[in-house]
Amino acid sequence: MQLRLTIEYEGTAYQGWQLQPGGPTVQEVLERALATALREPVRVRGAGRTDAGVHACGQVAAVRVTSPPPDLERLRKSLNALTPDDVAVRDVALVDDAFDPRRHARSRVYEYRILNAPAPSPFWRRYAWHVPEALAADAMNVAAGTLAGEHDFATFRGADAEPVRSTVRRVLESRLVRSSGLLVYRIEATAFLKHMVRNIVGTLVDVGRGDRPADTMRDLLAGRDRTRAGATAPAHGLALIEVRY
Repeated sequence: MQLRLTIEYEGTAYQGWQLQPGGPTVQEVLERALATALREPVRVRGAGRTDAGVHACGQVAAVRVTSPPPDLERLRKSLNALTPDDVAVRDVALVDDAFDPRRHARSRVYEYRILNAPAPSPFWRRYAWHVPEALAADAMNVAAGTLAGEHDFATFRGADAEPVRSTVRRVLESRLVRSSGLLVYRIEATAFLKHMVRNIVGTLVDVGRGDRPADTMRDLLAGRDRTRAGATAPAHGLALIEVRY
């Protein structure tokens, strides 16, 4: 039997989701809490790997257990008592043993927040990229919209990414909106490449500054050259909002 967890975390203090040497990870925190609550060693599998400093409102993970806990709500409360304040388990549910949080996901939704204001904000400093120059949001939204559909996103793949079978991805939504004084880039896709969203955002900010035309994305996609796209946006503006099944 498996447990399905829905998790929220502030990624500031973590080296990302996945277990790795050199610093704390969200997976490590969860596995330690689960092992204590369930009284057995466990391995947690996530729906996706978030990078160091990236946040999540709706990460999904699964863990196999020898026997289902009798009270899932009590387990959820126990896990939240055992995890630090920057990690929270929002929901615990029983799922079939065949459930795979990564392979069974239909899509993932990310949002990137930009504080486009002359002065920085202490309130948003961990959750939004401060860009003081005035940005042309309409041009950025036009550029973002051209990414919807199935394309080869090699141009926006991290330069240090491991080899993959294909760099073609299907984007279901790509748009920029104003929300609570922020520019919020929202993208939903069936899958993502490493640093793909942050590299797209860096390029969109170039468009907003007037350094690139709004139709630049088509040429960049066709060129498949990472060096022609914008700089990688800082990690702290990015959040995994939802994994859809």
